[in-house]
Amino acid sequence: MRIAHEIVERNEEPESLFLVAIPNGGVPLARILAANLRDVADVDVAVGVLDTTLYRDDLMISGERPALRHTEMPSAVDDRCVVLVDDVVKTGRTIRAAMDALMDFGRPRAVQVVGLIDRGHRELPIKLDYVGKNVPTRTGENVRLCGANGVLEPPFEVVLVAEGVAA
Repeated sequence: MRIAHEIVERNEEPESLFLVAIPNGGVPLARILAANLRDVADVDVAVGVLDTTLYRDDLMISGERPALRHTEMPSAVDDRCVVLVDDVVKTGRTIRAAMDALMDFGRPRAVQVVGLIDRGHRELPIKLDYVGKNVPTRTGENVRLCGANGVLEPPFEVVLVAEGVAA
């Protein structure tokens, strides 16, 4: 709810917002954020889902053909304020890939980024506009975002998992 208030305060025209979720964790978060924006600003915000797989810069490193995920963009992003929504942000590479993919759907007026969890460790100059919580981690640690009953919805729980340890 706090992030919804921040978005409304920063954007003079909340009706021009377009939430774009990055699968997998960004999808339920974008839907929650859209509901919160409806409560805060009495505006129905479009929610899209954008697969970034083919725009990643690490496709050749793994040597495997990555599984494609669903993309669902209900309209063009031309002259809209697009808010990219991701659950856990670390290096910034997924956000960069999302920005590249987004340009295939038009020319947004502005792009803002929401990260529910910010781990730091940026490898690219990507800045989050809205952060739920900063969770400093060490190299080799992973963050898993969990919700009640295994569903990604509030209340959330952040779980740190050390590399090589079964989740």
